[in-house]
Amino acid sequence: MPFLNVYLNYNGNCEEAFNHYKSVFGGEFDMISRFSDMPPGDEPVPESHANKILHVSLPIGPCTLMGSDCPPSFPNGIQGNLFNISINAETREEADRLFNSLSAGGVITMPLADTFWGAYFGMFTDRFGVQWMVNYDHPANEKA
Repeated sequence: MPFLNVYLNYNGNCEEAFNHYKSVFGGEFDMISRFSDMPPGDEPVPESHANKILHVSLPIGPCTLMGSDCPPSFPNGIQGNLFNISINAETREEADRLFNSLSAGGVITMPLADTFWGAYFGMFTDRFGVQWMVNYDHPANEKA
C-alpha cells in the first residue's frame, strides 16, 4: 500500500526550518542534498542557489517530513501554500497508475522519469489545485 508524506517548499530558508524541526522532534536527517549536488543539466544552477536545499528528509515517527527550497526555475510561492503531498508507491507500476489517475485533468510539472538520485519520480497539480509528488524508490538490486 502506498504511504503519504508532507513535502514543504521554502523561499530560501529550508535549512533553517529543518534544523529547527530537528531540534524539536530529535532524530537525524535521512538525506540532505543541495542544488550543487545535481549533475550538470540543460539549465545550470545559479551560484546564488547552489547551497540551497534540493531535498531534505526528517523521519518523525512512522512518517517523514520532507522539504526543499524552490528551485530557480519555479516561481517563489506564498508562505503557507508551499507544500506538496508526496506519495511513495511500492512498485513502478503502482507509481504509474497513481500518477496517471491523480494527474488526469491537471497540470504535469515534471513527468514521471528515472532520476539521478535513484528513484522514479514525477510532480503535478491535480484538477483541484493540490500539488502532488509520486515517488518509487528503486531497490538497490533493481535497474531502472
